[in-house]
Amino acid sequence: MALLKFLGAIQQVTGSCYLIESREGARVLLECGMRQGRREDEEGNRAPFPFAPDSLDAVVISHAHLDHCGLLPRLVAEGYRGPVFATESGCDLMELILKDSAFLQEKDAEWENKWRARLGKAPVQPLYTLADTEKALHLCRPLAYGERHEVAKGIWLTYHDAGHILGSAIVELEIHDHNLTRRLVFSGDLGNTCSPLMHSPSILTEADLLLLESTYGDRDHRPSEETLDELAAILQAAHRDGGNVLIPAFAVGRTQDLIYYLGRFYQEGRLPQRAVFLDSPMAIRANAIYARHYSELNGLDPAYAHKVKSIQDWLPVLHCTQTPEESMSINRFTDGAIIIAGSGMCTGGRILHHFKHNLWRPECHVVFAGFQAKGTLGRALVDGAQHVRLLHQRIAVKAKVHTLGGFSAHAGQSQLIDWVSHFDHHPELYLVHGEREKMLVLQKVLKERLNWLAGIPEPGEQIAI
Repeated sequence: MALLKFLGAIQQVTGSCYLIESREGARVLLECGMRQGRREDEEGNRAPFPFAPDSLDAVVISHAHLDHCGLLPRLVAEGYRGPVFATESGCDLMELILKDSAFLQEKDAEWENKWRARLGKAPVQPLYTLADTEKALHLCRPLAYGERHEVAKGIWLTYHDAGHILGSAIVELEIHDHNLTRRLVFSGDLGNTCSPLMHSPSILTEADLLLLESTYGDRDHRPSEETLDELAAILQAAHRDGGNVLIPAFAVGRTQDLIYYLGRFYQEGRLPQRAVFLDSPMAIRANAIYARHYSELNGLDPAYAHKVKSIQDWLPVLHCTQTPEESMSINRFTDGAIIIAGSGMCTGGRILHHFKHNLWRPECHVVFAGFQAKGTLGRALVDGAQHVRLLHQRIAVKAKVHTLGGFSAHAGQSQLIDWVSHFDHHPELYLVHGEREKMLVLQKVLKERLNWLAGIPEPGEQIAI
């Protein structure tokens, strides 16, 4: 009998990681995600792997976000040499995201070692390096959606579109073990069916064991048109107030959706701001990858397709600021600007510098368009912090803070329930990738609506497949 070990994203949102072991000796790691948020969570990224990396036969990644693939370079640095499977566009995005992460790891270690040297302390090593990342990327093996492939002896993988970000996948694993076939389905991160660029998540009907994400297991998102109307109202209010609009956004997924919506406002004559700054080199490069894989996306609204040939046609007031000098030049705009910058949870990146210049100004507005994990600066702002500490300064929060849940790239509660309802015969179900209180709500609703009992695993728990 094959075994599944729950190693990460268990009663928390980040650090996705699960180990599958067959009786015939095959060992497949499903996800190798980075923990993000609170300091103690991030310190867990340096903890020893609960398995020998060189004992693995394959690694299967659902999509390119760091909380699903961010520890791959460290896995390779510690001895893993097998294949890393992801979708074709997922491999392209992983190259972008992992190289950026490695750069930040090296820079953070360099900065910390400067003050450690002054204190006579031993230097620290980065979590991983760009060289480690290059080695990991050389192991990537792209698979198309729907392509069935044997990733380890007796373990077959098929990817299905999850509709979350470009290249995101629902993972289907067939485990053939001593004349017994068991089917494990991992939802990955299921997309919000209202996404303007992504297709709705693929519907599957067969599984023996099902792992379901539960990031928004406790609630539904607002209807997208209501959310768009709210965003339009915020932009009009900022225009009247004479301030800027700051939008912390993830470089991959959320940024592309926002540009689409702002372009739609522009085409409809509903964008009062005179400039939109995309102040994220990573997001700019992600845009190019999205354009390269255009065939995987939903098409542009037919009402505009005939006159739009490029992103500049769609949103002519968009300015992409690559260099630090271009980023700093945005500071001369005290009003009339929309600034989209990373990181999405405000744990670093250029958004912190824009907060320094705008967060204390009551005429400015901050718009959160995605989930903010516990322990992050973004979560503190969403929860109503009056003062925050950033860039070694204490800053008053006077800007108006807004949360637009309808822009989430994750499925809401009803969408999660609708997706699982298509499975025949109620396979064994476990909730993963969510905070415990949200899992408990989803567990209760699944029982009430579908008479389906979902388990909530403990970290390190092991079950038979």
